[in-house]
Amino acid sequence: MKRQIILPLIIAVLFCDPSGEAMAKDMRKAHMTLEAQKLELRQKAAQSLQKAKDEAAKKRAAIRSDRTLLREAVARLTAENDQLRQSNETMDGEIRSLLEEEGALSAQLDETRAVNKELAGLVRAGAKDLEGLLIQSFQSALIPQRVDSSSEALPRHAFLSSMIDQESYPAMEEIEKMVSVLFDEIRASGEVKRTRGMIVDRQGVEREADLLILGNFTAIYALDGKSVATAAVEKSASSDVASPPFPDGVEIGFLLYSDQSQRFFALSKLPRRAIRENLRAYMRGEREDVYMDISKGAALRQLTHQLNLWEQIPKGGPIVWPIVAILALGLLILLERILFFLRKRINSDKFMKTLEPLVLQNRWDECRALLKNKRKKLIPKVLLTAIDFKDQSRIDMENVLQESILNEIPRIERFLSTLGMLAAIAPLLGLLGTVTGMINTFHTITYYGTGDPRMMSGGISEALVTTMLGLSVAIPIMLFHTLLSRRVETEIGKMEEKAVSFVNLVFRNRNGQCECPEPMASDEWIK
Repeated sequence: MKRQIILPLIIAVLFCDPSGEAMAKDMRKAHMTLEAQKLELRQKAAQSLQKAKDEAAKKRAAIRSDRTLLREAVARLTAENDQLRQSNETMDGEIRSLLEEEGALSAQLDETRAVNKELAGLVRAGAKDLEGLLIQSFQSALIPQRVDSSSEALPRHAFLSSMIDQESYPAMEEIEKMVSVLFDEIRASGEVKRTRGMIVDRQGVEREADLLILGNFTAIYALDGKSVATAAVEKSASSDVASPPFPDGVEIGFLLYSDQSQRFFALSKLPRRAIRENLRAYMRGEREDVYMDISKGAALRQLTHQLNLWEQIPKGGPIVWPIVAILALGLLILLERILFFLRKRINSDKFMKTLEPLVLQNRWDECRALLKNKRKKLIPKVLLTAIDFKDQSRIDMENVLQESILNEIPRIERFLSTLGMLAAIAPLLGLLGTVTGMINTFHTITYYGTGDPRMMSGGISEALVTTMLGLSVAIPIMLFHTLLSRRVETEIGKMEEKAVSFVNLVFRNRNGQCECPEPMASDEWIK
């Protein structure tokens, strides 16, 4: 094919090129070279082909010789493959069966684990609740704390910590112990019992005392003043110790229970006498009722914070002292007025009945002696001034008596206006203390803000205490002022009445209208 293409090309070149002869020679030479190379290549290709055929014939002979072995190996492998296939099918069935069984067991395990986890959670929750109950229980202060291997005292609820903190399921022994302690606590919290135990008294000293425990609500103590060593000696000396009689000298009061230390502390303030007598009688077995605090000490703590009037006075600031001075001055005036009226007191009606027969019988010397003997009283002193004017006109005697009465009125009304002024000043001072206290409060708010109410409590306390104290002083002083004013009016009215009666007696005697009754004994008209 190539030869057929090259030959026309050479002829065309020869006919087209003017120098075609030279080029033809070159082309023939190149053609001959190419033919020689092609021949060489054909020889090499023939040799390679023959060699390949020889090798193929050898392999074909080898394959024909190994065909029997290969067939036997294929048959054997086929049989083994069939056996393996059957074994795999059997194992697949077993695996499916095991997977189904594993799924069922896993579901059962999950259900059991959930139930156990729920039970463990309930047990831990119960342990936490029991721990809080034991911490707040009065019975924990009565049961001695156990000591572990490190000689460290452990509280009553120490065994519950392992049940609360552990992740595994609690042991049955721990659950049984928890249930036993819970029932013991339930039983003890419903009992009223007397025992001896350690308390911290009001001075902060730990002492042994007789205790009365009313469930988990109220604890009462009786402190006989004996030390722990003395009480231990007495207890060891006698196996049968009689119940203490709790005499009047024994300190009896309420106890507060501390959750942190699990100990009893005596209330810093003793209850009032009526409550102490009730507690004493109950502990002696003489009464069936007793005071108790159902709030487990909250109400008793309020007793320690209650302040009477005198305890609140120092919290009112400097304004309270003038108010206290007003109270003291008012009490002194009241005391002086009461003593004055007691000294001037006389039964005027009986006195006039004694004086009447002496006047009507013209026994003027005896009448004068009687009046002089009682001249420290108001009515006899006033009537004594009219004896010297018994022979004067009625107008003169009345003027003398009126003058004597007017002379006694300043003594009767002494300090009355002062008392009224004190009653008016006391609430004004209380109002002044209120204003100063609120000013201090606003100054505190300005500097420190309202974050801490205790910073403002001083000014508010000062404001309220002064107001309360001012009213507490003003109200009784005003009441005493009113009562004294009524007393003064009554005394002045009696003096005027008896003065008119005396003038009437004198002029009855002068006009001859004397009935001359018998005089009374001198001690019958004095009340």
